[in-house]
Amino acid sequence: MAKAGFAGPLEAISPFQFRIPKDYREDMRVDGVIFADDALIGHIRADQGPEQVANVATLPGIQKASLAMPDIHWGYGFCIGGVAATDPEEGGVISPGGVGYDINCGVRLLRTDLEWADVKGKIRPLVEQLFRDVPTGVGQRGPFAFTKPQLVQLMEQGVSYVVGKGWGTDRDVEFAEAGGRLDNADPGRVSDRAILRGADQCGTLGSGNHFMEVQVVDRILDEPAAKVMGLHEGQITVLIHSGSRGLGYQVCEDFLTVFKDAPQKYGFTLPDRQLACAPVRSPEGQAYLGAMRAAANYAWCNRQLLTHQAREVFAKVFGKPWQELGMDLVYDVAHNIAKFERHDVGGGVEKEVCVHRKGATRAFPPGHPEIPEAYAETGQPVIIPGSMGTASWVLAGQPGSMIHSFGSSCHGAGRMMSRTAAVKLAEGRRIDRELDALGIIAKARGHKGLAEEQPAAYKDVDLVVDVVDKADISKKVARLRPVGVIKG
Repeated sequence: MAKAGFAGPLEAISPFQFRIPKDYREDMRVDGVIFADDALIGHIRADQGPEQVANVATLPGIQKASLAMPDIHWGYGFCIGGVAATDPEEGGVISPGGVGYDINCGVRLLRTDLEWADVKGKIRPLVEQLFRDVPTGVGQRGPFAFTKPQLVQLMEQGVSYVVGKGWGTDRDVEFAEAGGRLDNADPGRVSDRAILRGADQCGTLGSGNHFMEVQVVDRILDEPAAKVMGLHEGQITVLIHSGSRGLGYQVCEDFLTVFKDAPQKYGFTLPDRQLACAPVRSPEGQAYLGAMRAAANYAWCNRQLLTHQAREVFAKVFGKPWQELGMDLVYDVAHNIAKFERHDVGGGVEKEVCVHRKGATRAFPPGHPEIPEAYAETGQPVIIPGSMGTASWVLAGQPGSMIHSFGSSCHGAGRMMSRTAAVKLAEGRRIDRELDALGIIAKARGHKGLAEEQPAAYKDVDLVVDVVDKADISKKVARLRPVGVIKG
């Protein structure tokens, strides 16, 4: 990982936006814009993420600006927190590095009718049961195994496929971004190696920053929006964070190889080979889009099957069917994905563009046709996970997101420290015991996973959320504090 900070210009153009002007480098086609405030920009400058914002600004067909959310940090190709829209009619490209290895990594929030008073005395056995019953960690197999023909159907149909098997409800489809399915998925573009890796991993949490967390709503900031979402203070919620597992990773790996020679073939150069890309309209671009959509649909099914397992555990621990516990889906959002959407690209010109969100959450405003009717007046729920020991947030998309950020918001706190540095910082410590002292029960496959994801490794999520709230991208609705978490 690059260690030197960013030496280029970061010009404040509003209290919450900093610009890298396109004359910073001759190869930049548009400005770079980072959403941040004075409290965060120092941390951001100390990272190489801003240089990656400038790199993305060189992509063919890029529109308006290369963007980054306040949780920006160095990533593969694009920074984490990166947003870019390209126009296929202007030679716009699709880049696997702008989606990420974990295709459709995302989060979903379940509400319950349980109060903290109902759960407090059972939180430890509840977390231990979740850890026993929900597969976590590298290489773990799930209780669901699919044949290749079944996986093909799953990748084509998305969440509706597993719901049709009895592992969910129609509401689970309605309250997932895009209905839990991207159209025009092409499982035929997914390699046999990827399918083999995904055959028994649907319904598994994985490792890294993936988790399942039991939380308490500790603050309501917008009563009307919270009421629509079914949230109130003292309520128990469950947050699930996972993606497309080995299948999505392999799709990315496969197409980075396919795209390696595409820039030379199509007559453009890149400042970083990790930005490997191809025109959306090229055979390579269309093949990747078909495979990426298939992997995204797999990821929605993965989170649905994790939801099914969480519901079963709660039913077991509390002695009631999950329906009687009110374990309904509030919303499910992706934060590693590329989608075709209509946006204003400047000067009042609206067009369909390919929006890359790499560690960024869709944040459509009230009245947008692509969000559930239930949220038409509040805006789309935007779910921002914390870092085990810190709060998570529920926000609602605002009109400013369509003006400033191609309908996008942040996706988390954002790392300040590499995993290696975090493990070093944890030497001689027991992160699980430190969290226990804070009233958070944490279970993981090993101490390393907890060390890598300790709260000190991340920015202050409250500061990150402040920026998108004040910039009118997404407004605060509710704050959730963790009381129990399982990790890989």
